[in-house]
Amino acid sequence: MFFSFDGIDGVGKTTQIEQFCDWVRGIEGEGTDREVVFCRDPGTTALGEQLREILLNSDEQTAISARSEMLVYMAARAQLVEEIIKPALKDGKTVVSDRFLLANIVYQGYAGGLEVEAVRTVGQVATAGISPDCTFLLDMDPAAALERMGTELDRVESRGDAYRKELRKGFLSEAQSMGDSVHVIDASRDIETIQQEIRAIAKQLL
Repeated sequence: MFFSFDGIDGVGKTTQIEQFCDWVRGIEGEGTDREVVFCRDPGTTALGEQLREILLNSDEQTAISARSEMLVYMAARAQLVEEIIKPALKDGKTVVSDRFLLANIVYQGYAGGLEVEAVRTVGQVATAGISPDCTFLLDMDPAAALERMGTELDRVESRGDAYRKELRKGFLSEAQSMGDSVHVIDASRDIETIQQEIRAIAKQLL
């Protein structure tokens, strides 16, 4: 089973993912603990972590166009799929990823100005057609999400209010078109309530 978490920055993905992974590992009544493989996209692999550093922490003097940015993300994801995700799924493990292809479609497509279908097509190549069985899209007002974040923003996080609004619109538009595999979760609520909704959805799949 392959789960992914996505949404604009500041919606609380890290907290929800940590609690979700702990829950999946020890679901009561299963007899044996489930083996969970967590990954972050971009990242996790040696190549992915180096590319993540370039994408998120490059100084302003390092120019990265939207198209170049998209392709670097895709390279990191291709390595993640081949090295981590595909072997884990083959072995029957539960994969939980912090972001996946949906993020690129929204960040470089809807908000970045690239043709959405072109990003999607490149993504199919990068992922070898592998996609999450279930995506939890944590959604909340961009201004409220920004208030949750610290003062030190990375290169993508610092793109401004208009960009964040386009991101939210893109995520919600994609969620509507992707059907039952994407679950929009109101992330403005308390942590426990959000987690309980996520677990209720996942329990039906697991």
